[in-house]
Amino acid sequence: MDTSRRTVLAAAAAGVAATTVISGTAHAASGKQPVKELFGKLADGTKIYRWSLQNGGTRLKVLSYGGIVQSLELPDRHGRYANVSLGYDNIEAYVAGTTFFGATIGRYGNRIAKGQFTLDGTKYQLSVNDGVNSLHGGAKGFNTRVWDVEGFTSGSDVGLHLYYTSVDGEMGYPGTLRVKVTFTLTARGDWRIDYEATTDKATVVNLTNHTYYNLAGEGSGSIEGHELTLAASRYTPTDSGLIPTGELAKVAGTPFDFRRGKEIGDDIRAAHPQLITAKGFDHNWVLDKGSTSSPVHFATLRDPGSGRTLKIATDQPGVQFYSGNFLDGTLTGPSGRTYRQGDGLCLETQHFPDSPNQPSFPSTVLRPGQTYRTTTVHSFSAS
Repeated sequence: MDTSRRTVLAAAAAGVAATTVISGTAHAASGKQPVKELFGKLADGTKIYRWSLQNGGTRLKVLSYGGIVQSLELPDRHGRYANVSLGYDNIEAYVAGTTFFGATIGRYGNRIAKGQFTLDGTKYQLSVNDGVNSLHGGAKGFNTRVWDVEGFTSGSDVGLHLYYTSVDGEMGYPGTLRVKVTFTLTARGDWRIDYEATTDKATVVNLTNHTYYNLAGEGSGSIEGHELTLAASRYTPTDSGLIPTGELAKVAGTPFDFRRGKEIGDDIRAAHPQLITAKGFDHNWVLDKGSTSSPVHFATLRDPGSGRTLKIATDQPGVQFYSGNFLDGTLTGPSGRTYRQGDGLCLETQHFPDSPNQPSFPSTVLRPGQTYRTTTVHSFSAS
């Protein structure tokens, strides 16, 4: 695998050739064809499939349940592979789980205060599943739904199209929302996510992915030694329920300043009120680039031990950096090791939390005739 630093923007801007859809139950493991296999069954007998992708040295496994990234395998500086995403090895754990490991999140990623918002004069009450607030779409968000999945090849790329229709009123949200999420592995090994959605009634939308990363390998211990750089001069402080106060606070002089890069553990135990409330980092960073027409690099995450590096580019205005604060040692990953506090981290590209109730935040409203589109690109290297 080419372990040099890859150019994220070039990958994000690459054109898409005509695709070949693969919808059979199994395909040859050689080459770059997606491979489909039975992963398990839900209590009602619904079959859940796992799709495997491989390209450019990156290996990705995705479930039809929740659009979940079940495994992301990357080589270290010596070419040794490890799964760098937290998760489970069975469907029952995903169904019972509350951590959103690897999931496609919707209809609204992050929190909405009291599970309520008003749009065009109508007040909507959402499913409440995080104290008095609604989190990640409610009790049965997109992470719990069975998606229709099609594998494809496109030139030198390989990927999956995932489809789900959220009916009007589901979890309290207005409008029938038709969603398409595309996972692509490029010839360079970049993992690109393209989100699309349309609605028949005005609604709010904020889709994201909830993969927990540990670049040393899942089950290997804490991520506090990972080095993180974020191109963000401000963040959104929260109240005791982790709902933004509306302030865009400067990171300068606080533990939230990752502009020059530092180890996550450097300031995670600082006596800062925001860290005490969240038990670590669990906040939205306001990206300096703002909303952009195409993905722009904003984050670099590196594990010095393995040499693995993740760079992320997005067109979104924010990212939720969550340091795995609520992992408590009760969950066991595919490695057979338990996950404790700080054993994984999330970098969820997004619009800001509670935007439907915060007029000063970028709007998340989607209306009939409009198409919601957003792209995030993950690039990997090792040195």
